Amino acid sequence: MEGPSEGAPRLPESQPEFTTLTLGRRRFLILLGGAATYTALAPRAGWAGKKLRKEDASVWTLPEALPANAIDAMRALIGAAILAPSYWNAQPWRFEVDPTELRLTLDASRTLPACDPDQGFAMLSLGAALENLLVAARAYGLQPTVQYLPFGTNVRHGTSLVVARVTWLPGDEPRDRVLFAALGSRRTNADHYGGRTITMEHRAQLLAQVPEDLRLHWLDDRNEIHRVARIVRDATDAIASDETAQAERFGWLRLSDGSARRTGDGVTPERMGLGGPIGWLAARALHPRSRLHGWGSGSWAHEAEDTVRSSGALALLTAPRRSEATAIVAGQTYERLALQATAFGLSQQPLTAPIESAKHRAALATKFAATGEEPLLLVRLGHSKPPDPAPRRAVALVSTWRNS
Repeated sequence: MEGPSEGAPRLPESQPEFTTLTLGRRRFLILLGGAATYTALAPRAGWAGKKLRKEDASVWTLPEALPANAIDAMRALIGAAILAPSYWNAQPWRFEVDPTELRLTLDASRTLPACDPDQGFAMLSLGAALENLLVAARAYGLQPTVQYLPFGTNVRHGTSLVVARVTWLPGDEPRDRVLFAALGSRRTNADHYGGRTITMEHRAQLLAQVPEDLRLHWLDDRNEIHRVARIVRDATDAIASDETAQAERFGWLRLSDGSARRTGDGVTPERMGLGGPIGWLAARALHPRSRLHGWGSGSWAHEAEDTVRSSGALALLTAPRRSEATAIVAGQTYERLALQATAFGLSQQPLTAPIESAKHRAALATKFAATGEEPLLLVRLGHSKPPDPAPRRAVALVSTWRNS
């Protein structure tokens, strides 16, 4: 494996089958009526999206140089951080700003405890936000220093878990400019990729983003990719059968772009790979008490398998063991990989379903020859047209400013 790049993060010391749905006359009419409704509403929803797109784009645009005003400078750094991906786009972050430091904290109200009981995906999300902040700081000529979990993991009642404390010194040469340029264009892409392989040069530079404490296992053999796709399909079907967890996921599902923009968070059916009228109906059917839940979850699982089969390569990020600190650094590592892929014009999508159960993590470890290691995240890579940016909550909504 290639050695880590200069900016790579380091750890702190210390099988159900898919069955075809048989539709009776009543269900067929429900689907037909829903598709007609969707078709009638789609142009109106599209017009509303175009009206707001300029406003959305401003969130994804960062100043090229560090603003001279201290408050504006902190806003720019936090603005970079919030462009990070997060589990179900829940954005579980808050930022506490002092004149001499910035603290990244966990917003526990924006986690999914039934789906993510050990908060591993939340920590990955926070790690990605932290890496974006550090990339921007280095690109602006600052020398950032990070203290991970400065107060430990035991949180007193009424307080938030401080994931990282960031301080900085001025006057450094700008670094990470390539990754900084990719911050505003990085997308999680759930579309089909076409199967075109990743070049050896790009592969080597993606592997170079991984620190020595973690490993990135690579798979680009077509037959092996198809076998992993089956694992992803089974895992997706399995997680959808957990009623409590599925209800929690459904709470973060936004059935239109307009709804996602209003809340500034969540995932639309298109971002789950469920596009078009039938995809919209399938997404609605993902509610665990829907009469069509079996069809909806089956459609989701089937589409997950198809998209994985279209990948140019798959990458499995692993660690010797799981911990909060490891998950934070894994999130940083994934974000550097995603930014570097964006800089190369590659598409990428993190896949969490097979990480959510011990059974499917073990299956992944076997397929990637990573037995004895802890799978943290599966990522698919390839070539596809990038989607529009996902919604984000504004800096003002996620930050607390302290004057002393």
